[in-house]
Amino acid sequence: MSINRVNISGNLTRDPELRATGSGMQILRFGVAVNDRARNQQTGEWEDRPNFVDCVVFGNRADALSRLLSKGSKVAIEGKLRYSSWETQDGQRRSKLEVVVDEVEFLSSRNQGGAGAPAPAPAQYQQQGGYQQAAPSYNAPAPAPAQRPVQTPPAADVYDEDIPF
Repeated sequence: MSINRVNISGNLTRDPELRATGSGMQILRFGVAVNDRARNQQTGEWEDRPNFVDCVVFGNRADALSRLLSKGSKVAIEGKLRYSSWETQDGQRRSKLEVVVDEVEFLSSRNQGGAGAPAPAPAQYQQQGGYQQAAPSYNAPAPAPAQRPVQTPPAADVYDEDIPF
């Protein structure tokens, strides 16, 4: 028995590329940079060494993800490995190992990418009054948290004999 499952998290190295086959199947390709830490032999310092992983998504999810992902987005990917090999027109043999994506979790906001700018609030919060202003202002002070009632200890006249167990 063998297990073919991959879990990685990292940043997109390029904007996703959406294509369609002749039959209309959507294919989304993108790369994810995943850091590995290793000790430098000369300096003894720990260094991040990037690994660049090619990822592919098929079907209806490809179109939706192409609108949500962009270069610099931080994501967690779950999928399986797929090995492909082919021969180029000039006779060279090529191969690659890629992740066929099953699940994507967004670890940074959609508009944030790598820039660090806050994303606008979801429309449901703006329309339902989840914020004090019609459109959120990120420079405005945060609303004060609601005060919780202070719990008082039980009266001193409660004895162990009064407890029913």
